[in-house]
Amino acid sequence: MRNLTSDEFLLLRRKPRRIRNICILAHVDHGKTTLADSLVANNGIISQRMAGKLRYMDNRPDEQERGITMKSSAISLHYQMSNRTDNFLINLIDSPGHVDFTGEVSTAVRLCDGAIVVVDVVEGCAPQTVQVLRQAWKEHIKPILVLNKIDRLIVEKKMTPMEAYQRLVQVLEQVNAVMGSLFTTKILLEQDQRRSEKSVNIEDKETFDWDAGLEEADDSSLYFQPELGNVAFVSAVDGWGFTTEHFAAIYSDKLKLSRNVLRKTLWGDFYINIKEKKVQRGALNKGKKPLFVQLILENIWQIYDAVCNKKDKDLTDKIVTALGLQLHARDAKQSDVKGYLFAICSQWLPLSKCILDMVCDKLPSPSELSEERIQALISNHRRFDSLPEETRKLKEVFLKCDSKSKNLTVAFVSKMFAVDPADISRTGTQRPTGQTLSMEEIAARRQQVRLLAAQAQKANQNSEGQAEVSSAVSNEVKEKPSAIFMGFARIFSGTLKEGDELYVLGPKHDVQTALLMEAQGATSFPHVGRVKVEGLYAMMGREMETVGEASVGNIVAIAGLQDHLVRSGTLSTSLACPAFTDLHSVSAPIVKVAVEPKRLADMEQLDKGLKLLYQADPCVEVYVQETGEHVLAAAGEVHLQKCLKDLTDTFAKIEINASEPIVAFRETVVPPPKVDMMSEAIVDTQENTSSTKKKALIEITTPNKQCTLRIRAIPLPAAASELLENSAHMIKTMHRSRKGGQNAAAALLQNSENQPALPAEMVLSGELKDNMEKLRNDLKEACKEEDPKDTNEILELMDKICSFGPRNCGPNILVNASSLPMPSVWSDSSSSSCTQSSKAADFIAPLLTGFQLSTLAGPLCEEPMMGVCFVLQDFLLAPEVAATTVLERRKSESPEIVNKEEASGGQVGEVKRELEETSQSTMSAYGPLSGQLIPTMKEGCRRAFQVQPQRLMVAQYSCIIQTTSDVLGKNVLSC
Repeated sequence: MRNLTSDEFLLLRRKPRRIRNICILAHVDHGKTTLADSLVANNGIISQRMAGKLRYMDNRPDEQERGITMKSSAISLHYQMSNRTDNFLINLIDSPGHVDFTGEVSTAVRLCDGAIVVVDVVEGCAPQTVQVLRQAWKEHIKPILVLNKIDRLIVEKKMTPMEAYQRLVQVLEQVNAVMGSLFTTKILLEQDQRRSEKSVNIEDKETFDWDAGLEEADDSSLYFQPELGNVAFVSAVDGWGFTTEHFAAIYSDKLKLSRNVLRKTLWGDFYINIKEKKVQRGALNKGKKPLFVQLILENIWQIYDAVCNKKDKDLTDKIVTALGLQLHARDAKQSDVKGYLFAICSQWLPLSKCILDMVCDKLPSPSELSEERIQALISNHRRFDSLPEETRKLKEVFLKCDSKSKNLTVAFVSKMFAVDPADISRTGTQRPTGQTLSMEEIAARRQQVRLLAAQAQKANQNSEGQAEVSSAVSNEVKEKPSAIFMGFARIFSGTLKEGDELYVLGPKHDVQTALLMEAQGATSFPHVGRVKVEGLYAMMGREMETVGEASVGNIVAIAGLQDHLVRSGTLSTSLACPAFTDLHSVSAPIVKVAVEPKRLADMEQLDKGLKLLYQADPCVEVYVQETGEHVLAAAGEVHLQKCLKDLTDTFAKIEINASEPIVAFRETVVPPPKVDMMSEAIVDTQENTSSTKKKALIEITTPNKQCTLRIRAIPLPAAASELLENSAHMIKTMHRSRKGGQNAAAALLQNSENQPALPAEMVLSGELKDNMEKLRNDLKEACKEEDPKDTNEILELMDKICSFGPRNCGPNILVNASSLPMPSVWSDSSSSSCTQSSKAADFIAPLLTGFQLSTLAGPLCEEPMMGVCFVLQDFLLAPEVAATTVLERRKSESPEIVNKEEASGGQVGEVKRELEETSQSTMSAYGPLSGQLIPTMKEGCRRAFQVQPQRLMVAQYSCIIQTTSDVLGKNVLSC
């Protein structure tokens, strides 16, 4: 394959149709990194012999030690198909397979158009395989299947070709079953949505349409089928792989059969009728060998038998001659059996050619971005038709995939990652991607290494006599940043160049608000920042190479985003572009440790290091407890060890002490017991019930005695709390939409004297309203499943929910049963709270904040609450405060009359002066009333929680144990 020059490679980057953005997905130890090494070796970056041993994409020391991938790494490869003259640019991302690093998989999948799903044929479809297939499905990317480690069926399992064929069929059916379940779920949800939109009343009709829509749905391109060319059979460790298309081309000439016929019949229950010279169906029923066994597997088995088992040199030479191979003399004379086998198989069925041909032919380019995926990216869980017109027009821009579009440049940053400055190439002329090093370049690099070693040795010799100088130098090195943060990004529209300025769109960015403010001449917008691109780099595994520009469809690293992006975000030159949909989070951090520096003077350095760690890792959580402890939360034990190593060696660069893992708890309340300690039933009488409710009602007053709250806590049914926990993402979207409408209203009222009415876009979208109404009904149904005597009261309160917590999306609810006009979460208008009087709004916000704080840290052990319903029974104000509220309400209803009475010194004016004097005297001692309501509400909820039967909930760990069939039923595990 001819190497490309720098200019040719730059031109290739400007052709979206010649770009393939792919990622490798698999369960841990299924062979992702070995496969990636083979693809990298095809470009001459590493030796073919080192594929699978070097693990080029794993550049962390702990990755090499453990033998697993812990982060997503990208590399750009050049490839030219054997039957075509077109050059292709392949941006390859190797993602982790360990369950602790599923967050890294999400960041990789978002940037790609296709995926290579690798499955170990011995282990089959593992749990993480199902998970990565689901992630690829949610991101609407097209996968191809690679059945790896077929050599294990020969060497370890000692299977015959027929047994291996049956195992391959079984594994393929397992993977297709997962795809079928995902497809069925999607069709059923769409059918259910269509039915809800039609609002069919079953009671008024004699018949009902029970059609699920599966018969009419097109699933022709859904499944993995070898005859379609989207399945490869490989052994990455031995360097060979093939598709049925490859052998169809070989045997079409030998058997004098059509190539298309062989391509469709090499896989399946087909055999060759020698007499009629036809391919017929029914091989198994007639005791014949399928074509896949007879023409393909038996030949592979013969090679393994001759090289590995018999070790017959003469037989091996005959096979090599029959295959038309020309081995190097060094390969033919080596004594290593595996090396000799690798030399034969990699030349006969080259793995990289098989995979890259399939990638270029079967996976889409950036110019083939589907409408469904575009809508999913920019809708952000809203209906596409509910978006502003300016935003809907961007769909056509994304579909065109035009790199010359000067009006719009859009890039999405999936994660921030740290780069060692030594790995960044800043020279003007870099080595073209895919080009091997020349002898002069190798000699220059060796000379550079010798100079660095000599300088280090000289520095060590002079260190004893220059203690002060070395101390000063070490301080300078400590202050100098050792890692540069860059954004892992893809260009979705236009061309990005170094020095360009773009908007940084936060997740709460509201397009309607920004466009209205821009029309009024505003220069700053809520949840929108400005950033200047300081550098663009092509990621080459362990190195970064400078590029002048990045056109649409390219995956690059962007420098200069460290102070503007926390983890992920959207960059755009237009405010009409919404923030892209958040990444799908699969695993939540559950393993927590408390960290502290060994030296108290390094506390500031620890704080900085934790912030950098939080920015660099998409799945870590960092926070400070009320006790002052710094808590680090990770997805698992392996992830935790990686985070502690990064914190010590890279970000904080100090010695730290980590506590034992903190068990994740949840605090909850349960219904009163129905039996006593003697196991006798407790009879519920009216007196007992009334006394119990009276004890559960907590009364608490603010420090200035101006407001009294009466609160009680009720346990939610388990089904209801589980439903709220599963619907957290949708509830968060609802909260953001409502907050966006409030921000838009505030912007309009601030920038317009006429105070125009809120536009229709600030009302919750139709799809979101339907989802909220469904959640409302499901909550009621979940409450009905419990004992009706205990849930009747909760059912009555479900329509009065005014907040979820903690973080506005948790499994706890706040119900308003008082006279305070608090807006309900079920209201469809995002500006419902803006219609309340200013005084009432001052009360509502502190009450909601206090509720959020109480559910975030319970009274038992400062852990989040779960399954608790807090009821605000009464909200009582002191007479002077109540009179102020009445005046505020009268002023909002008839401001002219009240202003006239105040000016004339009437009764209203006297009352107002007295109230102001009382309010000022009280405020001077305790502060404003709104500030006192927050701790009062928090303390009231905690007390109401404590008077109920309290429980601690511990997380359950579930796992799947796989073993061979010969040990099933035996007592080999001790639990």
